[in-house]
Amino acid sequence: MSETAEKLKLELSQLSAKERAEIAYFLIHSLDEGIDDNLEVIWDEELSQRLDAINRNPAIGESALQVFSELREKYS
Repeated sequence: MSETAEKLKLELSQLSAKERAEIAYFLIHSLDEGIDDNLEVIWDEELSQRLDAINRNPAIGESALQVFSELREKYS
C-alpha cells in the first residue's frame, strides 16, 4: 500500500463511526463508476440460465454445515 494510503488510513481511523461510514459509503459507490450499464441484465440472464440448469438436472449438493466445516478445517 502506498505511503499516501497509509497516512489516509491513520487519519480516517480517528474519525467517528458515522464519519467513517459516510466515507465508506462514498468509496464503495465510487467503485461503480465505469461499470457496464448492462451488467445487471447480464447477471439476470446468467442467474436464469443457472436456475434452469438446476431445474433440468437435480443438483447434488452438500449441506451448509459440511461446507463450512470443510472451510474452517482448510483455513484454520
